[in-house]
Amino acid sequence: MRLAIPGGPGRSAAAGDDRPASKVRSLGGAGRFLAHLWRKSSVAGLAVYALGLGGVLGLASADWATRGGYPFGGVQVGAWTAWPKAGAANADPYTRAVNARRGEIPLAVGEGLLLTASVDDQGQALDATCSYRVGGGTPPARAWTLTVAGRGPRDPGRPAVREGFTSTEVLRGADGRFSVVLAPDVQPGNWLPSPRDSGPVRLALRLYDTPVAASVGSLDRDSVPAITRLGCAS
Repeated sequence: MRLAIPGGPGRSAAAGDDRPASKVRSLGGAGRFLAHLWRKSSVAGLAVYALGLGGVLGLASADWATRGGYPFGGVQVGAWTAWPKAGAANADPYTRAVNARRGEIPLAVGEGLLLTASVDDQGQALDATCSYRVGGGTPPARAWTLTVAGRGPRDPGRPAVREGFTSTEVLRGADGRFSVVLAPDVQPGNWLPSPRDSGPVRLALRLYDTPVAASVGSLDRDSVPAITRLGCAS
């Protein structure tokens, strides 16, 4: 008695597989090709992902580093920070990027000196909901300006009243000293309105044609305006 072999001649030897052997071999080759293609595409996809992630992180870090003030080169003088190299030819790339992003032309070393303040004399952050007295003396200079720059855009619905004072227009006392009040509500005398209803604030003091631009180390706490918190809205 002869036994029938499943599949018969010209068939695959695999039990239960009634497809032609050539077709099985072609499917196996296609599978290997697809697996190889998948491995290749996985490496390429990983490379694209790494490049994309690096680009996103690089752009995010550059945006963070240039969004606020200058990240490097400041000299602390009381509540103020002097930036002697903000407009120097050898300024670091981040400083140049901040200038470009702001669209500002900084004071060169021979033209003057920029000082900024984002805290009061007690080290507390300047807040738009609080009132401050800024005044006293300033370093020797032919002229100066005191402006509120804020940290972020001005509220669109808030009217622009005044953004700063100059040394020629500020009201002074009998001793020649001045006092500017930074507050959200109208104040008598030299009133500097807050740029927004709430949020952080930054002050900028620019000294023009000043001898201290070349010797920032000679500045001390008493030579810059004091920043005193008067109160905050409840």
